[in-house]
Amino acid sequence: MEHQEDTNNKDKKSMDKQEENVPNEEITSDINKNIHFENRIDLLPLQQGIDLIKSEISKVIVGQRSMIDMLVASILANGHALIEGVPGVAKTISAKLLAKSLDIGFSRIQFTPDLMPSDILGTSVFNLKTNEFEFKEGPIFSNMILIDEINRAPAKTQAALFEVMEERQITIDGKKYNMELPFIVLATQNPIEQEGTYRLPEAQLDRFLFKIDIDYPNVEEEVEIINREQALKGQEKTNQITSHLNHDQIVSFQNLVNEIRIESHLVKYIADIIVSTRKNPFLYLGASPRASIAILKASKAFAAMEGRDFVTPEDIKKAAIPVLQHRVIVTPEREMEGVTTKQIINQIIEAVEIPR
Repeated sequence: MEHQEDTNNKDKKSMDKQEENVPNEEITSDINKNIHFENRIDLLPLQQGIDLIKSEISKVIVGQRSMIDMLVASILANGHALIEGVPGVAKTISAKLLAKSLDIGFSRIQFTPDLMPSDILGTSVFNLKTNEFEFKEGPIFSNMILIDEINRAPAKTQAALFEVMEERQITIDGKKYNMELPFIVLATQNPIEQEGTYRLPEAQLDRFLFKIDIDYPNVEEEVEIINREQALKGQEKTNQITSHLNHDQIVSFQNLVNEIRIESHLVKYIADIIVSTRKNPFLYLGASPRASIAILKASKAFAAMEGRDFVTPEDIKKAAIPVLQHRVIVTPEREMEGVTTKQIINQIIEAVEIPR
């Protein structure tokens, strides 16, 4: 009996020793493989619809996956997006392709220095037959609005977008006009050329859910772009795109995203990040509560795109830079040193403890 107990003890010690030698990461990985999360919400139609949109856009756009993800997330979160990049990096065509992949109304407005608010919103015209003024809707009355070179128009014209972007309505001659849902504004701007441009005020920038930066493609992507252009043989790029999702489906998906769960400790995590921007010595202006709400909505959209009905810290971290980089201002001293908002936001994210 004593010999048997000694043997059992040796086996137990051997097993304990083996467990000690197994890395924690492998144990965690094995546990995660055996865990299956069952969503409260059926997100399969949403995922399938998003995959179709991405597939259509990728027929023309090479690379730029992060940009496409953020454009799709902005739609799911019912938010607007500002696309920034040098000329020729597919800012405008990306927005047009996204609109073409959706079976909804689309308007494109080219901003110029002589553009007036009435050119966007509409105006009252006197009808000689009825002897009454009739309101003629402007191009803003659509589902997806592409504003090309938004910083080309003067402040008065830019300000005309304040109400419609925030409240999805406009007021003309004391009468309120509601926009048809979904209503998404995609705006582009060139960060390099400053001649003949008007800087967007902070209040205007704050209306955008995301600021999306587009970089140059790498060599392989550049070759693919050239080959695809050669294969087109002069045909219009948008001819390859098929429309998939209609008004009702998009609104339904937006409502689903609102139902995504977020735990209280993750809400605190968002708040900690935002408050840290207000205390950071490198920032002249921190983020407002609207930024907190923007991160909340964006993180829910990213979670839904991954097929989850709950938000994780990774969703929040993914949303932080595109949500915050146009809402905070670097101090002049640090700006002269070449410090960017992205660098500071990354430092803040790394410094804030991730909840477990």
